Formats: sequence, structure tokens, C-alpha cells
Amino acid sequence: MTASPLQGGPRSGLAAVSTALLAMSRRLEVRDVLRTIVVSARELLDAEYAALGVPDDHGGFAQFVVDGISAEQWRRIGPLPRQHGILAAMLHEDGPERLADVRKDPRFGGWPAAHPDMSDFLGMPVRDGEETLGAIFLANKRHAPDGSERVFTDEDQELLSLLAQHAAIALTNARLYERSRELTIAEERSRLAHELHDAVSQKLFSLRLTAQAAATLVDRDPARAKGELQQVAALAAEAADELRAAVTELRPAALDEDGLVATLRTHVQVLDRAHTAHVTFTCDGVRALPAAQEEAVLRVAQEALHNALRHSGGDRVEVALARTAGGGAVLRVADSGKGFDPRAVRRAGRHLGLVSMRDRASGAGGRLAVHSEPGRGTTIEMEVPGG
Repeated sequence: MTASPLQGGPRSGLAAVSTALLAMSRRLEVRDVLRTIVVSARELLDAEYAALGVPDDHGGFAQFVVDGISAEQWRRIGPLPRQHGILAAMLHEDGPERLADVRKDPRFGGWPAAHPDMSDFLGMPVRDGEETLGAIFLANKRHAPDGSERVFTDEDQELLSLLAQHAAIALTNARLYERSRELTIAEERSRLAHELHDAVSQKLFSLRLTAQAAATLVDRDPARAKGELQQVAALAAEAADELRAAVTELRPAALDEDGLVATLRTHVQVLDRAHTAHVTFTCDGVRALPAAQEEAVLRVAQEALHNALRHSGGDRVEVALARTAGGGAVLRVADSGKGFDPRAVRRAGRHLGLVSMRDRASGAGGRLAVHSEPGRGTTIEMEVPGG
């Protein structure tokens, strides 16, 4: 029998375990974490098939990620399984299940016609304290040492237990990240609602009063009425600009379809048309980044652009995205405006979204720097590592 990577096995085995654990800890999206766990488990334990199920509250699975089965075969298998048989045992019992032939177990209830045939089986719950987050399932050991029977061993079970413990940590962290992102989105919606009320609503109110004043002056003082109507036109144009800017922020980013570079370029082009300031975008060799990092970079760019266009008073805003030596990316948003003293802003409690931007940068494993001084404009710089 070959030694387990946990029992002083080959250095390559230890390296493989270390790589798998690091890969789990680096993922921020729940779906990415689940996929990484399943792929790592199948490769490390030399199984033909692997799956990880996350239960819902209705006797089924909210998510069920598989590896070793093609997309077409998975489509033909049909709906996600219910919590029954061996799958239920993994979710409702504390310990592992290791079977030489799952088909001979009395709890086995069969599987759909398109489902691959499976024999030897190893399952392990993924638990966080008393809560069962899911369960890992492996089937069909591919190779056996010394010509012995191809079944999962004690060492395999020990290794899967270690993976399950780290999977629980990674999955819990990913869930916390997604919840914090949901809160951030809610906060952004609230901020946009205030923006609409404070900017657009007030301008529309002023426009209404000015139009009423013009109407009363048309007959007795046409010259003054003309001046009031010119003011109506100016207020309407300002309200339209404010509304375009707000709608641009509300518009969902097409990161999944177009990627960060194309999405950011489109966003800058829209802002350039909507504002009097000249807004430009340049990009130098940036490749695709992990989804969480691309979203963080886009949101920081949007916040920095919002501040520059609303508060700086500058006639030029430059957005630049460049690739770093390590394969990551650095974002720079620089304006030609009045600038400010960052220390004075912190003391006054007027952070202009800087706290939110720093939180986004650190949440994506990056950093944020603010360079500004009165009369010299402002540059926001965010750097994220490679994936």
C-alpha cells in the first residue's frame, strides 16, 4: 500500500495537498469554492467521480457540483437529487461512509438511467460546528497499489476528512463574503436613492417654480419671462445630466459577458457623453481576473469616477488600467480638479466613499491608495494581485 500524503508520503503528494488547501482559501465566490473542493478531492484521492451537495430547507439540494461527468451527461441525468439514501446519511449523520459497493447497501435507491455506474464509495460531511454545510461524495477508485482491490482506504478517508475541515472554513468565509456584498449592494441602492432625491428631485422642484414664474410674467413682462424660460432650460439640462449619471450607476455591469476591460470602457464612454468633463480610458495588457476582483475593480472605478465628476470640479478625468508584473492589475482614476487634504477629510468625517473603496480593495486581496492635495487634483489607485 502506498503512503498517504498525510503519513510522510512523497513530497509531491504533500505539495498537492498544500496546493488544494491554498486554492480553497483563495476563492471568494461560493460556487467557485464548491468547484475547487470537488476538483481537489477527486484528483487527490484518485477517484473517477466526485460531487459536493449543499442542502436546502425543502428536502433537496440548493447546489450540487460534480466533477468527472460531462455537461451533456449531467443534463441527461435530470434534476438535482433529493436527500435520500446515502446522500441523506451524509447530511444527517456525523461520520464518514466508506462502502466497497454502494449498490449493495440497503439504503441504496438506484439512480437515473443516464447516471454512470458506481461501485466503491467514500462520503464525508462538511460541518461547521453543529451545522452541516454539505457533503463530499467520491466514487470509483481509479488505481490500486500492488494490484490490490480498487477501493478507498483508511488513508483516503483521513485525507478527505482534512479536506472537509478546510472546505468548511472556505465555504463559511465565502458565504460571509457574499452576505457582506449583498449588504454593500443594499447600501449602494440607498445612496443612489438619496442622490436622486437630493439632486434630481430638487432640480425638478426648482424647474417647476421657475416655469410657474415665467407663466405669470408672459403677458406683463415678456423680457423677464424669457429670462425665466432660459433658466428652465438650464435646470432641465442639469436634471437630465444628474438622471443619466444615476441611471448609469444603476445599470448592471456586464462583467460576465464582456469582462472588466470592455465593461469599464463602456462605462467611461457613457460618462464622457453625460458630463461636461472629458473622461478617458486606457488599458495596457490586462488579462481576465477572478470574478470577485473584477467586480471590486469596477465598483472602485465607479465610486472614484462619481466623486471626480460630482465633487472635484475638474474638466478632465483619466481612467487607466494596467497589468502588474505579477499578473494582477492596477487601476488609476485621476482628475484635474481642486483636490483635497485626505487628513482633513478623515478628521471631518467626510470620507467621500473612501472607506467603501478601501473595504472593496481589501476584500479582493488588494490595496487602495489616495493621492491628493488642494489645487493639485486627486488620484485613486487600486492594485489587486493575479489570480
